[in-house]
Amino acid sequence: MTQRLPATPSGLETAARILREGGLVAFGTETVYGLGGDATQPAAVARIFEAKNRPRFNPLISHFATADTAFAQVVATPLARKLAQAFWPGPLTLVLPRAPTSTICDLAADGLESLAVRVPKGECVQALLQAVNRPIAAPSANRSGRISPSDASHVLEELEGRIDAVLDSGPCAVGLESTVLDLTSEDRPLLLRPGGIPAEALEEICGPLAYPETETDAAPVSPGRMLSHYAPALPVRLNATSVKPTEGLLAFGPTPLAGAGAVWNLSQTGNLEEAAARLFSGLRYLDKQGAVLGLTGVAVQSVPAHGLGRAIQDRLRRAAAPRPL
Repeated sequence: MTQRLPATPSGLETAARILREGGLVAFGTETVYGLGGDATQPAAVARIFEAKNRPRFNPLISHFATADTAFAQVVATPLARKLAQAFWPGPLTLVLPRAPTSTICDLAADGLESLAVRVPKGECVQALLQAVNRPIAAPSANRSGRISPSDASHVLEELEGRIDAVLDSGPCAVGLESTVLDLTSEDRPLLLRPGGIPAEALEEICGPLAYPETETDAAPVSPGRMLSHYAPALPVRLNATSVKPTEGLLAFGPTPLAGAGAVWNLSQTGNLEEAAARLFSGLRYLDKQGAVLGLTGVAVQSVPAHGLGRAIQDRLRRAAAPRPL
């Protein structure tokens, strides 16, 4: 039985105690709900993988209350500190060389010489991280490859009975995972995953970014790099210009395509921030409607490729990718 804890002092105290004792607690951030475990305890991290059915070769992001505690685990470059000053707390993850004195266990880092760290935004998550006062590894609180959760009820739909508790702080404001930026190279910063911080905002500080030349499922250095990821049960068809009665429609803008069996509009006004916040809830909704109405797939209208639109497109491409056998 998974406890649903309120975001009160007593709920926070219980959640912090569970984490310190090696248990698993899902908690809301500004992006999505994370499945937290003490990153210094290998047994706790192993439980995260087990609860999510997650491949062992995908490293985890560790979360901290402050930039100082995050940078104590890595070799922070001047650029990293500049980015942290601009965007932390917030939806930015930095991949940096692992410090010799790091206390994060090898399993959380997948044995790599780098770590992914971030300082999330939100009163509740900040209070929790301060109370635990340890690095908290926290991938999205869902089964591996499935739709990320932006509400506590989404967590319970997937992980009820598999984790100790969920700390319910309400819906997530951003609803889209953090941007992941690799700073381990002496060359340009590498944008591993688009997310809550648009690339344009990063480039104002970093200059031009580099992008991965190919997508691969092999030994990713960042979470969220699996080809098939964020996927509903129904197959996903991108850039639809028409839709069948047997399909659900993930629409965008004031003119949804006509004829769908069910419709979820990411944003009727074409607002990309609203679309990002509603993306995963929409995929879940259409999945449920598919089971009820016998739908055969999800058709997706195109989303602009600028700002948060890049991150939305990234998640949708992964949702539409061929599923692992």
